[in-house]
Amino acid sequence: MSFPDPIAVFRTEAAELLEQVEAGLLDLNVNLGDKDQIDAVFRGLHTLKGSGAMFGFEALAAFTHHCETAFDRVRKGEVPATQALVTAVLDAKDHMRALVETPSGDHEARSEYLLASLRQAVEGSDGNASPAAAGPALTLYKIRFSLPQNAMANGTNPLPLLDELRELGECRIVADRSGIPSLDQLFPTDLHLSWSVELLTAQPRSAIEDVFIFVMDEMELEIAAEQASAPAVTPAPVEAVASTPSAQPVSEAPAPVQPPAPATAPVPAVVPVDAKSSKASENVRVPAEKLDELMDRVGELVIAQSRLSQLAGGSGDLQLRAVSEDVERLSGELRDTMMVLRMVPVAHLFGRFRRLVHDLAHETGKTIELVTEGETTEVDKSVIERLADPLVHLVRNSCDHGLEPPEERIAAGKDGAGHISLSARQQAGEVIITIKDDGRGINKERVRAKAESSGLIQPNASLTDQELYQLIFQPGFSTAQTVTNLSGRGVGMDVVKRTIDALRGTINVASHPGKGSEISLAIPLTLAIIDGLLVRVGSGRYVIPLSAVEECLELSIEEDMRSRGRSFISLRDSLVPFIRLRDLFRTGTKPDPFQKVVVISTGSERVGLVVDQIIGDHQTVIKAMSKLHHDVATFSGATILGDGDVALILDVGHLVAEGQQQEAHLRAAG
Repeated sequence: MSFPDPIAVFRTEAAELLEQVEAGLLDLNVNLGDKDQIDAVFRGLHTLKGSGAMFGFEALAAFTHHCETAFDRVRKGEVPATQALVTAVLDAKDHMRALVETPSGDHEARSEYLLASLRQAVEGSDGNASPAAAGPALTLYKIRFSLPQNAMANGTNPLPLLDELRELGECRIVADRSGIPSLDQLFPTDLHLSWSVELLTAQPRSAIEDVFIFVMDEMELEIAAEQASAPAVTPAPVEAVASTPSAQPVSEAPAPVQPPAPATAPVPAVVPVDAKSSKASENVRVPAEKLDELMDRVGELVIAQSRLSQLAGGSGDLQLRAVSEDVERLSGELRDTMMVLRMVPVAHLFGRFRRLVHDLAHETGKTIELVTEGETTEVDKSVIERLADPLVHLVRNSCDHGLEPPEERIAAGKDGAGHISLSARQQAGEVIITIKDDGRGINKERVRAKAESSGLIQPNASLTDQELYQLIFQPGFSTAQTVTNLSGRGVGMDVVKRTIDALRGTINVASHPGKGSEISLAIPLTLAIIDGLLVRVGSGRYVIPLSAVEECLELSIEEDMRSRGRSFISLRDSLVPFIRLRDLFRTGTKPDPFQKVVVISTGSERVGLVVDQIIGDHQTVIKAMSKLHHDVATFSGATILGDGDVALILDVGHLVAEGQQQEAHLRAAG
């Protein structure tokens, strides 16, 4: 049995902690007085420092300690939280990531620069801090704690915890050895000690709890507080708890003095370990590549199940049919479960852009507010990973080109702060991600002039607004008059187009001069397995994604002949354009007497596909097209049928767009 690499586990957990710290800092930047966010950032930094020291990342622990100290002062009210401090710690957080990923690199110069910025941010906000009127009141805390038996085997060393308690004030520590078993039952990596501590400190109870913050879920901790009358009082020694002769204390306080009688009875604070540990055990961390491998196995199982169903359908053996139905049911349930495991909320994607917009606002000198909606919408993790780069380019483009500077917005009667919204919603088998801004909009005349000068279109060519807007995704196309660090080279939008096409998605652009632009990306929810409708055209079989199918109709030869030259069918008092797949694929065979029309849709747009036969539902394992067929826009992939033949998967978005163009040309001709 193989065990995970502890360093790899730490790096994964450190990445999560850094994301939490970044989210807390960005929330704090909106409301600098939010004490909950201040505490959250401090806890994240404290946990990262302790975990880094535990796993040997000494440079990370030393660097993070300074950021933790700065937020500790903010938490205690010694200095206020400022935007300069938030910016400094955000920059430091990026450096912490580098210290995690390449701990042996040369980071000294960068560390010194960032720490100087941090000191300046803290000292700049410390001018109004007033000295304390009197010495702090001391409190005597009686602490008892024990770690789980497997703590040391999991990398938790209790000695740093004791050292941190010493830093809080004068303390006396006694180890309880009563839990140590006999030698024949002793396992070297098990921990059997517990500790009793008397701590005299001016720090609050929360400072003691912060010492144990990253092991608290799995330990037992009791804290009882007593008020002490003078700040110089030293706690009395604690009697050994062990039934055997007392062990030497880890540290001894000088000349212990009996403290005064407590004013009130101590109130213990007990952490409910069982409830927390059981809750933590509900989640299991699984590497993404193992999920991908499992998905491949499920795909092969679906193909094998399809073959079994076909064999059973042609057999008169009732037992074989019963087994085939059971396998089909189980494979379908396994497929659905696997799809749920791979689904990730788009909040994981949208969360990255808060920091991006914060940095772009600082770089461009604009005031930009980001609003996100539909973060709970779930998409396949492989889709999420590939959507990151296109959205980065779109957001950067909106910040640089779309939004005007504050003075220009105010002169136009707008709010000085620009607004960008990211939203996601599910529609049938697609997720629609929209990037919207309230900037100046797209200048159609400038786009047309650039397209004509580049030879993309003929002068005075007749184009719809949508066709014109699609030109901005051409390689090297840019209407920017100057090239900036953010955009202007015409590269980013080309990346967007190529990535969305590779995802079998579509892009829709809308713009209103002076009011802003809206770009919608329609992406399939998954790239692995879909439910499809298997149809026959001539001698070939094709798959239509079932999520896009609205209904199926019969088309007789007479109706087909009447529609020649029109390619429209009447569907409940509305005309729907249709495409004859037999003509599109040039099968060269005669049509069947009773053809079928499969009505498909993407959003509000509908088109009919004329096929010879509807075979039925089919669980479709999507296989990528070869490089030779990469540019064939009519198909989005292929699948293997039960008899071993290959069926091509129709690209619904492309076919709907082709039907719309056909409709527009016919209406223009009529």
